[in-house]
Amino acid sequence: MLQILRNALFFISFYICCFSVGYAQTNVNRWQIEPDGSIYWKIAGSSLPHTDHIEMSGQQVSLWLNYTVDTAQQLKLTRTLVFPSFRMKPNDTHASFMYSFNDSDLPRFFIDNKPLTDDIINGRRYNSFPQKITGIHHNGIMQVDSKLKRDGTLQLKRYLYPSVDKPLVIETFVFINNDSKPVKLEMEYAFRELKTDTSRSINGPHSLISKTLNNGVEWVQPGDSVTFSVGYQAVKNGMKELKVVPQAEKLAREARVKSVASLLQLQTPDELLNTAFSFAKFRAAESIFATKGGLMHAPGGLSYYAAIWANDQAEYVNPFFAFLGDSIACGSAINAYKLFASYINPEYKPIPSSIIAEGDGFWNGAGDRGDQAMIAYGAVRFALAYGKSETAKQLWPLIEWCLTYCDRKKNAEGVITSDSDELEGRFPAGKANLCTSALYYDALRSAALLSASLQMDKNIAIDYQTKAKALCAAIEKYFGATVEGFETYRYFKENDVLRSWICIPLTVTIYDRKKGTIEALLSERLWTEDGLATQAGDKTFWDRSTLYALRGMLAAGEIEKSMAYLKYYSQRRLLGEHVPYPVEAFPEGNQRHLSAESGLYCRIYTEGLFGIRATGLRQFEMTPRLPSNWPYMTLKNIHAFNTVFDLTVKREKDRNIVVVVQKGREKSYSLKEGEGITINL
Repeated sequence: MLQILRNALFFISFYICCFSVGYAQTNVNRWQIEPDGSIYWKIAGSSLPHTDHIEMSGQQVSLWLNYTVDTAQQLKLTRTLVFPSFRMKPNDTHASFMYSFNDSDLPRFFIDNKPLTDDIINGRRYNSFPQKITGIHHNGIMQVDSKLKRDGTLQLKRYLYPSVDKPLVIETFVFINNDSKPVKLEMEYAFRELKTDTSRSINGPHSLISKTLNNGVEWVQPGDSVTFSVGYQAVKNGMKELKVVPQAEKLAREARVKSVASLLQLQTPDELLNTAFSFAKFRAAESIFATKGGLMHAPGGLSYYAAIWANDQAEYVNPFFAFLGDSIACGSAINAYKLFASYINPEYKPIPSSIIAEGDGFWNGAGDRGDQAMIAYGAVRFALAYGKSETAKQLWPLIEWCLTYCDRKKNAEGVITSDSDELEGRFPAGKANLCTSALYYDALRSAALLSASLQMDKNIAIDYQTKAKALCAAIEKYFGATVEGFETYRYFKENDVLRSWICIPLTVTIYDRKKGTIEALLSERLWTEDGLATQAGDKTFWDRSTLYALRGMLAAGEIEKSMAYLKYYSQRRLLGEHVPYPVEAFPEGNQRHLSAESGLYCRIYTEGLFGIRATGLRQFEMTPRLPSNWPYMTLKNIHAFNTVFDLTVKREKDRNIVVVVQKGREKSYSLKEGEGITINL
């Protein structure tokens, strides 16, 4: 009876939260979660037409698919291929070699000597087979199902995906004969080579070859199938075309998906959140490119490749990779900090915001965006959670330099100045903004802990702790304010309109104004159907601030409201109209699935819900926030603190919380709800 009451109270609080902003926030699911962990859109009965786009990445290519299903259930597909290590001129941020292929670029298919699509052959028009799309699947590979005859006796399954480690994309067509008689199927041979001019390409010319991989004629017996494939491959000047085995490439892609899925598994009673976490985890880990400058995680989005940023990589996703344990991801994180460290200088000129073109250049067009605070914050969090002293020692000079740089940018009021913030002038940020000071504050605290773990001079930790304490007071005095009636923060000194980044103190354990800040974040002024507006009264939104806010609210102990909004957000992003990952922004970028945002989504759980904060190379604090209607939550196969372990939080009958650490043997800790605990591994 008590559990029924608890469940009822939860659902009441959920609806209060979701409807409290003045309009009904409801999600209509276009997609559904399948038993194998994929998501599936059943076309029949859904609203049409519908258009969406998704990005998939391998180490040498990114595949952007824009797809439309019209009212006749016909599919229109545009394939844009990006090859980050094939550079174009001028060799700037956006200079990756790319090309788009439409459906008309495919080789022709024939069924019993008739063309699959409308065509004119020898002056005679042939009508196509009635081809209707029946469903689309996503799970690291895009699968499109269709029927080619009204009675469904011939089916087509199409698979599109990037190669794991080659500059190659595969599109495979599997025709399945469900009829009682054989069917003759043919794919014509097609070969097309495009070549860049040397005046436009670096070390060119670059070639892009699209060709059939197993064309020909096949008689398909009843109950049997036949497979054809098309490859899209980039070839560097002087290199030979790769021999491609489509099935091997598909197996490698599936293995990569399964490998990441096996790491850092979220297991809760909520299938939606578990699945959204799994998808975000993969998007964060797949967008890593092998370049001449080493492994580089990059945002993607048809714009940002073979390059790193102080926010996306150093601040957002790298601290998550320390918990994921994927060797490619961790390698990219260490390489990113190594690349930033190469710009350390005795004059304390700012490190560039972005290192571009496979490490050959840099971009600092917005000046100092608070980049040193971003880098220090991310590097020290990564070093602590990664747990390897040799790596921490390698990163320490970068951390120390960035902290000194920030200290030198302190103004008379004790907060940190910068030319702009990560939005680079899109919205005003004043001479000193809340993000830069909050990130520097967190970096100081973490650096004190890391120096102690590395057994450095005790005065180093004392100095950083002293500076952190003074900065916390300065943040309250300088930014603390009543804004639009809420006891929260002004984003910069002259700011009098609510901004989404008032959430950031909550993510660095500054809770002095948590009540008013959470009220402001969830108010009609900021919360929209797509999460937080960047500024009250504006339609622009950037998912990153919403993801920070959800993490911060949970960390601050606002569990039930936060979970309601988290579920709403997750359902919209995973199963709604634009799926399956967190997005960058709108209207800019048209909600691109930039990959670092997916890392921020996962950090809602590790740092918000489980409340984990690294306090040493083999030690962390945690304040778990177990929702009232959940009997348990687990993070399985955590690769952090230089070890592997499982972490389970469950509720006892007396309402106490039990934390179970499984590392070879099981160790349990009991604490009251809302209490924190320190765990040594």
